[in-house]
Amino acid sequence: MMRRRRSVPWIHRWSRPMIGAIAIAGAVLTAYLTVTKLTGEEVVCLAEAGATGNCTDVLNSPYATVFGLPLSLFGFLAYSSMAIFALAPLVVKSDRQKELKRNLENWTWLLLLAGSTAMAVFSGYLMYVLAFQLQTVCYYCIGSALFSLSLLALTILGRHWEDIGQIFFTGVIVALLTLVGTLGVYANVNSPVTEVPGSDGLIPISQAQGMPQPPSGWEVTTTSGEAEIALAEHLTAIGAKNYGAYWCPHCYEQKQLFGEQAFAKIDYIECAPEGKNPQTEACQAADIKSFPTWEINGEFHLGVQSPQKLAELSGYEGPMDFRYKLP
Repeated sequence: MMRRRRSVPWIHRWSRPMIGAIAIAGAVLTAYLTVTKLTGEEVVCLAEAGATGNCTDVLNSPYATVFGLPLSLFGFLAYSSMAIFALAPLVVKSDRQKELKRNLENWTWLLLLAGSTAMAVFSGYLMYVLAFQLQTVCYYCIGSALFSLSLLALTILGRHWEDIGQIFFTGVIVALLTLVGTLGVYANVNSPVTEVPGSDGLIPISQAQGMPQPPSGWEVTTTSGEAEIALAEHLTAIGAKNYGAYWCPHCYEQKQLFGEQAFAKIDYIECAPEGKNPQTEACQAADIKSFPTWEINGEFHLGVQSPQKLAELSGYEGPMDFRYKLP
């Protein structure tokens, strides 16, 4: 009497191709973010209605850079590795390589488990930052988090794990290591920079601390020098405009670079309805999608600009001994 062969659940048959497909999609997403970041371009993203920010603000935040490199670059490497782990055993087809394939499958499943757990924990932390620290919406970030959770779910459900304790033990260890490492990396992301003269004679600016209070946001704590005041007067004289929002930490960095006295001379356009003297219609007419944005001689320049860069863009020829630098 012949025994019926036990059927393999569909999810076990298709788990690796599904994991590979999601990982490739994640790699494409993070590759796009990395290229735009390294080339200075802006990502295509619209702000959520009623939200105080958008994807550009998130991707330009201090949380988006690790060890001086775009966080998305590390995401690309993680997704690429997951795709390799998932699809590599599928390449081994020969019957004479069964032992190799069996060992490869076992090891890659463990690597998939460790990798997806780490990615899910890290994504969870970034979702916390997005909701409670940055308080804005980033569809790219949310999409990447969903990819990470999907990878973890498919890894756990995608094969028959003979030892459930193996999943639990590996997951807990990897999760703890990831969480400790993440907290260590971001421990000083919002710490103020001590204002002491640097080796180049410049002074680091202090970053935003705490929650911005409408209508003015954070208090500008730097004092302007002669060069900053002269540059501000020059920018206003040629009709340059600075678009921003009181809640935007990068707008605050821009103000700190000029100092209180100099920035008061800048033609600043407040885009947030709750801000001081808001000019939301002017921001909409100029199609401003990220903060800060400079309009100089009819051209728009996105993000925080150093005084040296603004001098170059505007044709400024006054004193150049600027006091402050970007962190």
